[in-house]
Amino acid sequence: MGPDFQGLGAGWDPLSKVGSGTSSHGLGTGLSSSDSAAPLFPKQPHLGRCLSPFFLTCTIYFLLWIPEDPPSWVGALVKCLPVLCLVGFLRACSGGAYSSLLQVALLFSAFGDVSLIWPQAFLYGVAAFTKAQLLYVWAFGLRPLQLGLLLPIALASLPFYCLLLLHLTPNMVLPLTAYTLALATMLWRGLARGGSACWGALLFTISDTVLACNIFIQPLPHARLVVMATYYTAQFLISLSSFESPRLKTN
Repeated sequence: MGPDFQGLGAGWDPLSKVGSGTSSHGLGTGLSSSDSAAPLFPKQPHLGRCLSPFFLTCTIYFLLWIPEDPPSWVGALVKCLPVLCLVGFLRACSGGAYSSLLQVALLFSAFGDVSLIWPQAFLYGVAAFTKAQLLYVWAFGLRPLQLGLLLPIALASLPFYCLLLLHLTPNMVLPLTAYTLALATMLWRGLARGGSACWGALLFTISDTVLACNIFIQPLPHARLVVMATYYTAQFLISLSSFESPRLKTN
């Protein structure tokens, strides 16, 4: 999500772990893969060209960004274009149930981006991003379960959530509680899946934490830059997970 009410490893190359095919699975399922499978990218040299619109629209967003600009449909379009480009990237270069779930989640995210431009549509944006997080959970699946991840996630999120509650108006408590639960669940499943989904889930959580603090608790310097940079990177990394096989481990 982003500060105009938008939702909320050094040296590591996310493309270096790309597998040989598209993963597809539903909630509670896992996929097996061959360790000796040939990487996908040498077989698809056009993949970089498919990503060019995403990087271009991200650049345009940050170049045109004027914090004092009033909400406008032009601003909304510029803001959601990078996410829509990721939808096009997945449609052109990936396939299967997993990719389809990611595409729908990205569409809900784009709707949330547009909604959160206007403060009066804030709750619509929260609802859209809640659905996006649940779709990511569905895509990531429940294997490996990794219940041990729940404790550190709870220890990190509960204190902040309690602090946030002190600053929320009554009409915000239920929607943001639902979103927080969906985001924490997405983080759990992303960490369990591993690969670029893990890093994307972490960055998405950081983005929304900074956003919530900036909007509801205390304004932060350069908050919008931090939120949008981590948000776009998170969506990019989650999209790349469509070209990876999940890390299959037993609990």
